[in-house]
Amino acid sequence: MKALVYDAPETLVFRDVPEPKAAEQELLIQVQAVGICGSDMHAFLGHDARRPPPIILGHEAAGVVVGGSRDGERVTINPLVACGRCTACLARRENLCPDRQIISMAPREGAFAQFVSMPESNLISVPNTVSIEKAALAEPLAVSWHAARLGIEALHPSMERTAVVIGGGAIGLAAVLALKAMGIPDVVVVEPNPARRSFLEVNCNLTAVAKHSSHASIIVDAVGYAATRETASALALPGGVIVHIGLGQDTGGLDIRRLTLQEITFIGTYTYTAQDFRDTAQALFDGRLGPLDWIEQRPLSNGAAAFADIKFGRVAAPKIVLKP
Repeated sequence: MKALVYDAPETLVFRDVPEPKAAEQELLIQVQAVGICGSDMHAFLGHDARRPPPIILGHEAAGVVVGGSRDGERVTINPLVACGRCTACLARRENLCPDRQIISMAPREGAFAQFVSMPESNLISVPNTVSIEKAALAEPLAVSWHAARLGIEALHPSMERTAVVIGGGAIGLAAVLALKAMGIPDVVVVEPNPARRSFLEVNCNLTAVAKHSSHASIIVDAVGYAATRETASALALPGGVIVHIGLGQDTGGLDIRRLTLQEITFIGTYTYTAQDFRDTAQALFDGRLGPLDWIEQRPLSNGAAAFADIKFGRVAAPKIVLKP
């Protein structure tokens, strides 16, 4: 089969690789749409030790089952594979499973390929009314759905229902959609890239600003750099909540003194539970997350150019979806 292989930092090669074989209790999926994630970009730049080359990246995928009891079924893929037996899994917190695996991280190859193998329990049927490209957005939407849920659950009932999301990429945009779907009507996006800011305002009908000075109850850092954590520390209301999703930079930025004196809750969030993924997929299918028409589609064979365009800020759309 053909795949886009990460061979070395900033080197992606579209070439032939062996086709995967479905393991026991797994099914083979013909990938029809797969998004480029920020973590794929980190790996591409050589900044992710969890994804050493050579490896096939890509985990935001949807396609059609080939063979088995669900042959021909259109599915979206939950890429997180948990053991199902540990304390975290039994508590339905699969994202904290110590033996968790995610496709695009060794030992599981990713979905920038024509085929991928996944446990049947990780596959969610996609209605015929939903395009396969939109179905591939379930994974990044689930990341933000999980984060929004944790942030709202941690918010004291007395707090006003306002939020600021730092970062207007797919995860930031998805956080806005999730927060609004969960009853937070007043959400502002902070996005320094003028092209992306314009895209969010014109195409997504969102309030997007280059800088923001007003405080809010919930601050979502969808970038994860020292500078954005500094901004989050400054913008959170006393008693508010900072929800941290981004993995851009490991350290720095948090104003620990302010977080302590103003009793601000800081929550690190990672991926999603299996229930979060199911809930997100259903919200997507029901239209509760909007039209989701903010993707740019490109062929997988042109994937290397897409990564370069993202690196140099030449992409206004929050998400590029590749088509094998």
